[in-house]
Amino acid sequence: MGLFDFFSKEKKESLDKGLEKTKTSFFDQLSKAVVGKSKVDEEVLDDLEDTLVHSDVGVQTTIKIIKRIEDRVARDKYVSTAELDRILREEIAALLEENNSGKVTAEFVLPANIKPYVIMVVGVNGVGKTTTIGKLAAQFNKAGKKVVLGAADTFRAAAVDQLIIWGERVGVPVISHGMNTDPASVAFDAVKKGVEMEADVVIIDTAGRLHNKVGLMNELTKIKRVMQKFIEQAPHEVLLVLDGSTGQNAVIQAREFTKATDVTALAITKLDGTAKGGVVIGISDEFKIPVKYIGVGEKIDDLQVFDKHEFVDSLFSK
Repeated sequence: MGLFDFFSKEKKESLDKGLEKTKTSFFDQLSKAVVGKSKVDEEVLDDLEDTLVHSDVGVQTTIKIIKRIEDRVARDKYVSTAELDRILREEIAALLEENNSGKVTAEFVLPANIKPYVIMVVGVNGVGKTTTIGKLAAQFNKAGKKVVLGAADTFRAAAVDQLIIWGERVGVPVISHGMNTDPASVAFDAVKKGVEMEADVVIIDTAGRLHNKVGLMNELTKIKRVMQKFIEQAPHEVLLVLDGSTGQNAVIQAREFTKATDVTALAITKLDGTAKGGVVIGISDEFKIPVKYIGVGEKIDDLQVFDKHEFVDSLFSK
């Protein structure tokens, strides 16, 4: 067994464990939906619809999935309840494929022709935003990349301190001006530092406030503008971090942030502590933004590059 095989197996085991609560809840409900039934009929589909909604897949996405299964039942004339798991697995994987989520890539790679690659990270307080940045820095650093962090969430002392601790832990520089300083100034200096040290990636933490969308939009626009003084295309990626354990509340947050800024990728955290893992499917479907990372535990390696095939396999494994 090679090193890659070992880590791939370890990652899959971590994913299986992280989705255990979602899987158990889902199959408990699905079993009740098909008990005593031999074929997929209208009653089974109604119960399946309830199961998907309760798993936080979301109403609109659930309706799409049910319609796909109805079409297959109509086409095949007869579908047994024993086949339902397989059909569900296929349709959910197809939906994720259409939404460009879980495009299989190498682990924690960066575009070869962009240096430094600038990632601006957004998300409300408490979703695991700063921790996700720290874990990303650790993964990129482990992959041999030069990393610079920018502590531009200057409205919370805890966020600045937490990022500095992560920087020390991982062994990467953190640009910080302390609390109540200009976030754009921090981002400017972080990108400048990244250029000077020929870093591969610069990751900028930003304030997680949503009570004033206009203020948030103006702040993020200003941060972008000052970074572009050094790198015209910066940020190359706007990563929105969402807490998967909040279910539909994460959908609401995604809706608000996509209005405030151009989100290009998603990280969904804390999937291990909840039975609401279906929210990954619903968010991907509603926003058509790639889910790039998922968090399935507290360890650094529990932040994983999202792979739709592995995700669906873990969700339906028994």
